[in-house]
Amino acid sequence: MPVRPIVNRVSRTLTRAGLGTGLAAAAMLATPATAQIVRHANPGPGPSLILQSVTIPAGAETLVLSGQLAAPIDPSKPVTGVESFGDTRTQTVSVFTKIKAILAEHGYTMADVYKLTVFVTADPKRGDGKMDFAGMNDGFKQFFGSADNPNTVARSTVQVAALAGPNYLVEIEATAARMPRR
Repeated sequence: MPVRPIVNRVSRTLTRAGLGTGLAAAAMLATPATAQIVRHANPGPGPSLILQSVTIPAGAETLVLSGQLAAPIDPSKPVTGVESFGDTRTQTVSVFTKIKAILAEHGYTMADVYKLTVFVTADPKRGDGKMDFAGMNDGFKQFFGSADNPNTVARSTVQVAALAGPNYLVEIEATAARMPRR
């Protein structure tokens, strides 16, 4: 029997039993034990660096992180410019290291991340006014599609004129989801 008729029947029974609409609503929002987050690969002949889309089922817990910026390479030294934070690849690794720590504080892992928005400014060392997309991807590959985390994500990467501070080349927003632990 499909799940929805069973949930509706349980809801009516709980309401008749005087257990209130709160329990009835909770029963209706329950997800089947088999519900899973589904990552849809980009079509093509080989594995893709990013996903085409992700399906998050009802009942999944989500965590949304604000944009994160790189930490100084050596926090004991004064910040003197972009070189204090490193190039695009170095800043990308720094940001993902920070994201990994924030996720862990909330009981999530990098494997739970399903969506990223990456903002990258022009690398001043390039001289052409363009972002170092390859450097950002090199940092990205250390955290996604790796031996430690075979998952990858849906992702948007955009070049922006500037970030919150003049020394930052990369800012990353992350969204993670997991099914509740039972």
